[in-house]
Amino acid sequence: MNKILRIILFLIIIMLCLKFCVRQDLPKESIKINATPDVSNVVYPADVKNVTLNGVDYIQSQAPVGKFGGELVLSTIGEGPKTFNPCTTKDATSSAMAGLLYDGLLTTDAKNGKIIPLLAKSYNIDGNDYIITLRKGIKWSDGKPITVDDVIYTYEEIVFKGLGNPSSMYAMMIENKLPSIEKIDDYTVKFTTSKPFAPFLRQLSYPIVPKHYFKPYSDRGASVFDAFLTPDTNPKTIVSSGAFKLKEYVAAQRVVFERNPNYYKINLKNQKLPYLDKLVYLIVGDTNNEILKFEANEIDTLSLRGNSVARYKINEPKSDYIIYNLGPSTGTLFIVINLNNKSDKDGKPYVDRIKQKWFQNNDFRKAVDYALDRKNMVQNIAFGVAEPLFTSESLNSIYLNKNIKGHPQDLTKAMELLKNAGFRYKNKKLYDKYGNLVEFDLYTNAGNLEREAIGVMIKQDLEELGMKVNFKPIEFNSLVNKLTKTYDWDMAVMGLTGSPLEPHDGKNVWSSNGPLHMFNMGNNASKPDNIYPWEKELDEIFENGALKLSFEERKPIYDRYQEIIYEQNPIIYLYSSKQIYAIRKRIKNVFPSSLNGLLYNIDELYIDK
Repeated sequence: MNKILRIILFLIIIMLCLKFCVRQDLPKESIKINATPDVSNVVYPADVKNVTLNGVDYIQSQAPVGKFGGELVLSTIGEGPKTFNPCTTKDATSSAMAGLLYDGLLTTDAKNGKIIPLLAKSYNIDGNDYIITLRKGIKWSDGKPITVDDVIYTYEEIVFKGLGNPSSMYAMMIENKLPSIEKIDDYTVKFTTSKPFAPFLRQLSYPIVPKHYFKPYSDRGASVFDAFLTPDTNPKTIVSSGAFKLKEYVAAQRVVFERNPNYYKINLKNQKLPYLDKLVYLIVGDTNNEILKFEANEIDTLSLRGNSVARYKINEPKSDYIIYNLGPSTGTLFIVINLNNKSDKDGKPYVDRIKQKWFQNNDFRKAVDYALDRKNMVQNIAFGVAEPLFTSESLNSIYLNKNIKGHPQDLTKAMELLKNAGFRYKNKKLYDKYGNLVEFDLYTNAGNLEREAIGVMIKQDLEELGMKVNFKPIEFNSLVNKLTKTYDWDMAVMGLTGSPLEPHDGKNVWSSNGPLHMFNMGNNASKPDNIYPWEKELDEIFENGALKLSFEERKPIYDRYQEIIYEQNPIIYLYSSKQIYAIRKRIKNVFPSSLNGLLYNIDELYIDK
């Protein structure tokens, strides 16, 4: 049986290779895409206003008044959400869907990146004190009031205790100290940080959850809380605050949200939003199915990738859709290399000692970097709708280190680096100085066709150096488990979302004891021998950078962290795709943003039939 599975996997890889990786010149029309975002002509509505009606503090949208009713049908690739608990999400699909259900105190203005109130009516900063005033009269979907007690519960009993995904707890720490939180009254709360802390306000976008609904589960410990709000949960029981509430989940088919009548946003006629009756996500499996469903008019938006961009752009004038180019993605695609030198309780290393020596040698890692043909990846996987990436900040980050220019593929340079590190060639195969054949596994998450195609191409590139690469796409949760718990992996093709406005959001990846420090997981101060000197410098950078309050002070600090990653190569970046979307013309109040995407204002969208 295992042999059959291996044969099937091999055939899949060959098919992907034929589909994506043939080196060829592309027709010119496939790369005629604007290099810069085409949102400069977008006329955004005026800033929202606070309006109090009958004792309720609403947000009033200044967007044109729309029509009520109808449904918007979107899509998600893969297997669908793993949870609807916003505190435990670890994948983009779950985060997006849980994000529909729960709002934070503050959010980011899509047109300029400024911090603006959401559940909060206002905020005030007094030294190290952050005073947040909640909207009065707003309610959870079950009709109970949203108060400071919910805010304090969310932070004290979930975030500060590291329940669920501990990344938010980690991001709020200053020198291992968490902020204090104090109830002033039912609608006023004060956070106090131990020192001035530049990223703090953006941390207050964390979703506030209902104490009366969540507490019985959080009180029972991490394992119970992690299993809370699975896709099997009865939608009628879920208490939420967002524009929509969950109506239906059908495994591997669809997720349906319905209008939340208790939502706290109104239009210019003081009518409660959202306009849409329903929001439907079809679970489409992969990007090919997604395209078929868009062309069959079964879904209303499509993220355009690769060679589909040119065809859709050519057909746009006579179609029922509009295409928006929002510029470089805010996320990153990369190879991560396992550098850990830890052993289990029985003294057995998590990574084979032979491979450990290869991966921990920076000349070896640099050779991998120089062997990669990013230009070919951009041309034949992204079909020109991307740019090579060499930095740990995305290309649209205001903190991007523009002095890092990168380099083309250079197999001669890669071979020189390997020779310097003691590697030798025999019959076109690479061996280390002890005579061991250089062979290792390369993982990615199965079902993501782009990453699978990248994996095939990386395999080809590294085999040019005589390395034997076993490419193994596996289920996403299994991959995450390897990276963050069992450590039994060699290299992986992965991606992360990020913020172009705040590098501190990456602290959980770059600090040595961060919960997403994938390349050397599970470190702590009691075992300093497990930490490389450059990791210690990264620790200092992410402590000090957060304590500087001006952009001018912070920029050189975060420039240095990007230099370290480029020099040390624990993560090797590949390319940055452009955010290009097609959306039906009948969808109105669309105000695209290079920061927040196409559908961030889903409560304002309406259908003009």
